[in-house]
Amino acid sequence: MSHSAGAVPRITGRTRLFAVLGDPVRQVRAPELLNPVFAQLGLDAVLVPVHASVLHLGEVVRGLQRAGNVDGLLVTVPHKAAARAFADVQSAAVRLAGSTNALRRGADGRWYAENFDGAGFVAGLVAAGHPPAGQRVTLVGAGGAGGAIAAALVLAGVARLDVVDVDPARVRMLLDRLSDHAPGVVREGATPSGDTADLVVNATPLGLREDDPLPFDPARLAPGTLVADIIMSPPETRLLHTAAAHGLATHRGAPMLTEQLRMYREFFDLHPTEATE
Repeated sequence: MSHSAGAVPRITGRTRLFAVLGDPVRQVRAPELLNPVFAQLGLDAVLVPVHASVLHLGEVVRGLQRAGNVDGLLVTVPHKAAARAFADVQSAAVRLAGSTNALRRGADGRWYAENFDGAGFVAGLVAAGHPPAGQRVTLVGAGGAGGAIAAALVLAGVARLDVVDVDPARVRMLLDRLSDHAPGVVREGATPSGDTADLVVNATPLGLREDDPLPFDPARLAPGTLVADIIMSPPETRLLHTAAAHGLATHRGAPMLTEQLRMYREFFDLHPTEATE
């Protein structure tokens, strides 16, 4: 065991590496959540943030994959769709969502891609007392995270899913992937307003920066609408603050990642060492 829970990780020549890739990357919370898990399990491993620009994503990923002691990669905005290209094997969730947020090196040397964004988001809603089954949902953002969340919402049994994005082609691609699984449920939507949804989700990066515009105006939503944001830092985005100021219930982004911890443990095959059992 290289370090104990609550202690500063002791990096050794045997330490296994995990990286989370993003652009920007300073907002990611995965290191804060997963490094304590490594410690609790007694694993000689560490997760570090890696700032990978869109222009150099391929060089960064291929370099990390060729490093013999890198066991896994987490992926955040804006790379979730592009990162699929660096996997040898894609799960059904990745193919359905059109994006990945986790890749691991298999015992056979191949890289396996999975997507836990959607499952984590739905699990977070359920844990907070907002099960999406039977609900009318408007999803703003059809990119990597949005695609994963759309797939998970469909699988969770929403009554209707309206998808909104500045890029109509991205919406059509998402609808094409989901149409066979939910005929008549998923459709292209408009900017949310009035009593058109029980739940409105921001799955865009808008809100990461203080000067970002709102992805939609909560003031135009009907009372009783739940507003959810998948952005985790800041914990309360301007969207959620504005929605709360108008008397709307809100759901933060952090539970989506918290619920993924168990999924990451299984995917990366993280088990306690003998010393911690």
